[in-house]
Amino acid sequence: MGGRGHGAGMDAAATPIHMDLPDEAATAALAGRLADLAAPPDVLALTGELGTGKTVFARAFIHARARRRGVDPGEVPSPTFTLVQTYDLPGGPVYHFDLYRIGDAREAYELDIEDAFAEGISLIEWAERLGDLLPAERLDVTLSHAGRPAARRVRLDARGRWSDRLLEAGLV
Repeated sequence: MGGRGHGAGMDAAATPIHMDLPDEAATAALAGRLADLAAPPDVLALTGELGTGKTVFARAFIHARARRRGVDPGEVPSPTFTLVQTYDLPGGPVYHFDLYRIGDAREAYELDIEDAFAEGISLIEWAERLGDLLPAERLDVTLSHAGRPAARRVRLDARGRWSDRLLEAGLV
């Protein structure tokens, strides 16, 4: 995994960003903004309970990134059973991982996760299941339920260069 670092080291300068997302459209809009900021070899670690919108976020991210590059990604299925879906897009591939079903972090090596970390953008649902294999340089996106059925609360924890990008994008 190259010189990117491993582990859950926190960038001490980064302050978590909390946002209310009143509906699925707001979740998709945030995913689209982050898709504009992302570039290989970025990692977005998606965490949250079942049904909090991790897959909604990932689908919106992939659709936004593809559309802005003049590409139709086609159907963006949840990789719950395949564990990973790859989208070869202009500007680098996007890897969508769903690690809910893995029993041990080392199983991710069978998914060629090291290649994803080196050459593409990785969207990882249930990222906490990677433990120390999760690169230190990443954006943690934690989704939680809010007051209404479609409403969500998101916490963004920028680690490494993500801090500056979120600041420049006006998300801080």
